[in-house]
Amino acid sequence: MVWSVIVLYITLGFRQFSHHFTDIRDALEAGDEAKARQLLAQWQRVDASELPRSEIVRHVIEYSVLAAHRHVFGVLAWFSILAAFGLGPAGAVLYRMAEFVGRYWRHRNHMQVQPASEALRSAAARAWTAVDWLPARFTAVAFAVVGSFEEAIDCWRNYAERFPNDNDGVILAATSGAVNVRLGGEALKPVFAPTSPGSFQAAGLGSEPATDTASTPGREAETAHLRSIVGLVWRSVVLWMVLLALLTLARLLG
Repeated sequence: MVWSVIVLYITLGFRQFSHHFTDIRDALEAGDEAKARQLLAQWQRVDASELPRSEIVRHVIEYSVLAAHRHVFGVLAWFSILAAFGLGPAGAVLYRMAEFVGRYWRHRNHMQVQPASEALRSAAARAWTAVDWLPARFTAVAFAVVGSFEEAIDCWRNYAERFPNDNDGVILAATSGAVNVRLGGEALKPVFAPTSPGSFQAAGLGSEPATDTASTPGREAETAHLRSIVGLVWRSVVLWMVLLALLTLARLLG
């Protein structure tokens, strides 16, 4: 039990995104859109200088829910899957390492010295997609359960395939339906040099999940939706904690 708690503490990463989200939300609530654009640009190393308020909110929601999935819910998912075989900590490490390897070799491809080979990048990307396939659906189901269930499932079924990345599309579509917000649209363009500090971390979400043809139904993104996203994430965390408690109890009794 102690070992599992230690591994989860190391592999879970709320701080990877929560302070960025909070700072941008505070700036928007204070009416300082220029600071919000600056913070978003610094976080993801993108050009946000021309974004209107609703687009700032939309991109913050998209980046945040994907980061929450990759640093929290995906880890818990693989921990729970392998916990049935007594290997829960190995599942958490497997998920984080798969995400890290895919991100690392994608970043190395843009380096000016010794870029990664196409075969290596492709293998890492396929492995990450396979590892993340089931956790992405778990996260989407959790968002549906703690949000607006019917709308989340409907959005998942009809709009997930419009996003370039299948796993990210499932999460974003379910999020859109769960809180009734329009996600998808014009992608932000990276503006940082490949070798600049922070570029590796900024590459964490891969290609931008939204394109000008990928858009879900729902209300235009507003600051109030940020509070809804916080509630959605924390309710999902509680749901996972209850599930882990039940799995642990079942193992102890079994």
